[in-house]
This record gives sequence, structure tokens and C-alpha cells, in this order.
Amino acid sequence: MYIKRHAETTVRELSRMFGAVLVAGPRQVGKTTMLEQLTSNINYITLDDPIIRASAEEEKGTFFKDNPPPVFVDEIQKAPALFEQIKMLLDRNRSKGQFYMCGSQQFKMMKGVRESLAGRIGLVTLLGFSLRESHGVEYDTPFLPTKAYFTERRQHLADISYDTVWRTIHRGSMPELNGNPDFDWRMFYGAYVRTYIDRDVRELSEIGDTVKFTKFMIAVAASTGQLLNLSSLARDVGVSQPTAERWLSILVASNIIYLLQPYSNNIIKRAVKTPKLYFLDTGLAAYLTKWNTPDVLKNGAMAGAFFESFVISEIIKSYYNKGILELPIYFYRDRDMNEIDLLIEENGTLYPIEIKKHADPQRKDVDAFSLLDKLPGIKRGPGGVVCLYDRLITLRKEDMVIPINYL
Repeated sequence: MYIKRHAETTVRELSRMFGAVLVAGPRQVGKTTMLEQLTSNINYITLDDPIIRASAEEEKGTFFKDNPPPVFVDEIQKAPALFEQIKMLLDRNRSKGQFYMCGSQQFKMMKGVRESLAGRIGLVTLLGFSLRESHGVEYDTPFLPTKAYFTERRQHLADISYDTVWRTIHRGSMPELNGNPDFDWRMFYGAYVRTYIDRDVRELSEIGDTVKFTKFMIAVAASTGQLLNLSSLARDVGVSQPTAERWLSILVASNIIYLLQPYSNNIIKRAVKTPKLYFLDTGLAAYLTKWNTPDVLKNGAMAGAFFESFVISEIIKSYYNKGILELPIYFYRDRDMNEIDLLIEENGTLYPIEIKKHADPQRKDVDAFSLLDKLPGIKRGPGGVVCLYDRLITLRKEDMVIPINYL
């Protein structure tokens, strides 16, 4: 059964604004399925088909005469020469919504977009199911801890139990696992990692030692929710720091991980400059780090890091699904080790968020928010603690206790 994706609305809007729309994202998050749903009445071609791919590479000048737009081209990165042809056709015919494309290999796709289609294409990043999508919640406004947001969000709440949260964190957000509860979790992610390395990573980098790259992925998964330490990752895996940096960039470009940047401006001199690292699919991270059941995970040493990664990923999805590619999110940490897990910047105002896996939030959880009040030139908005408590209540002044189903 097809589950409606929030990004569908964004794709439709972009198709009215641009001649082409590209949906990018990791493997198996439902890019093709979503676009098939939206483009069922136009031509469909997949470059996974070796005969069609050979035609696209060798006969690129006539390819779109044989496959005229409007057309959906799947796995577009496998024939980058088509980007130039799409540019020519769009320049000749200014019609909107002529080309729909998707693919999971960001480097080649974005190179083609930058070189040929800048200003002519609408971009969407699709990740796995959000909590909203998997529970049938239609509300699609990006998360922001304001009174107006909570008033609207309250009308669209799903009942999500404590155990359901940890099952979701452990199982991950891949549509195929979501739709098939009997599918073996370990077998699915084992095959996923092999396919990702064999198809995507090998194309991007001269990786002779796939065992070491797998070890690198495991080391990165074990670092989710922590400040990035490249030298430590390189040392743990036994590769040079430049190699570790290159491999990390592959994981970022593949939307396997997200690097959350620290908030800084000209006034803040004591803020750290190192980003925090988050795995975007907690199921994949749990597989790599061998947390084999939800119970073991929620009671284990990494429970807090996984819960934080899950919340960050959910907030990121709420922005990506609305077509917002440059995310307005940061964290704060200074050299005195004062930290705020997440800052959302909106119209010159910073909204602070703490993320706690417990269900008994306390006022001290928001003590760090006062740091923002002391910084000149900073306007602070309301914030809150995202946690496993089951009711939205005031914690201190405008700062709230935010249950997970309000994300």
C-alpha cells in the first residue's frame, strides 16, 4: 500500500515553477515510487536498463526524440550527458514540468545540475519516512517551537507510545521495512550496506578495501550525536586523515549522515568550530553498531545519542519535505562546554531546543538557553525540551515540554 509523502506537494509546486524537477536522496527511501505516483500519465524510462542507458550515452542527441517530454527519467546520474540535452530542450521550449528525475548518487547529479541546469530546475531532497508520514499525519509545516505552530500541530496528533518510538528508532525509516514488518531487519540492512558500497561508493572513489570502508561506516555510526573527530575516525579504521575526510564527504553527499554546523557570528568568539555528526537513518546506525533489538538499544550506552539523532533527523525531514534545502539549524557549544542541542533560526530569531530521552523533564534542562540572552545582537524566541513525556506543557516562561508526536 502506498503511503502519501509530504514532499509530493513540493514536487507539484516546483513543477509549476521550473521546467525540470530533481528528487535526490539515499537509496531505497521511495524516490522512484513517489515520482511514479505523481507522473503516472507521462513517459517513464529507467537508466537501470542497460539498453536504454547505452542509448542515452551513445545517441544522446536523439534520446529525447525517442522519449519525448514530459518524461520521468529514473537513475539520471547514470547518463550525465543527458543534462546538457535537457538544458537545450528547456531553452528551446519554456514549458514547465517537462522533466522529472531522481537518483541516489548525489555527486554526479549535482555536478550536472550545476553545470547545465542552474536556474532551470527545482530540487527536492527525500529521506525515509518521517513519523508524520508513517502515522498518516497530513500536517507538513516545518517544526518550529512557537505558540502558532503548537496550536496548529495539536489538531493533527498521532498517538505514539514510548515503545513505538524505540521500535521506530531501531527499525529505521526505510519504506520497505516500514511496509513489511515481517522483513528481517539484519538481512535488509546487510544487503543495503553491500549495495550502497558496491554501486554508489565504488563509482565515487577508488576504494580498493571495502572492508575498511565498512569499518569506517561503523565508526561513524558509533559517533552519531557527537562532535566530529576526523583524526580519531582515521586512527580507529587505520586510514590517513585525508582518506577519512574523503570517505566522510561521500557519506554526506549520499545523505547517509548530516553534519550539523555550530552557530557562530562575529560577536561569538568562544564558540567551537567543529560540526556534530548525525546518522539520518537510525535503523542503519543501529545495524552497523550491532544494537540488535529495540530493548537493548533503549537501555544501552548509546540510547541518548540515538534519540537525539532521531529527533534531529525528524526535524530535518520536516524542512526537506517542504523543499527547504539550506537548513536553518545549528547547535551551540562554547569552550566552557555549555551546549544547546539545536538552534533553529527564523527571521533573525533563534529558537533553542534541548533533546532528552527521559520522560521527566525539569527546568534545569533549559538552563543553557539563558546563554543566548547574554549574547549581544541575538534575539531569542521560545524553545523547549523534546522528550518522551506525553503532554505539551509549559516548563519555564515560553519554554515548553515538547512530546515527540509534536515534531
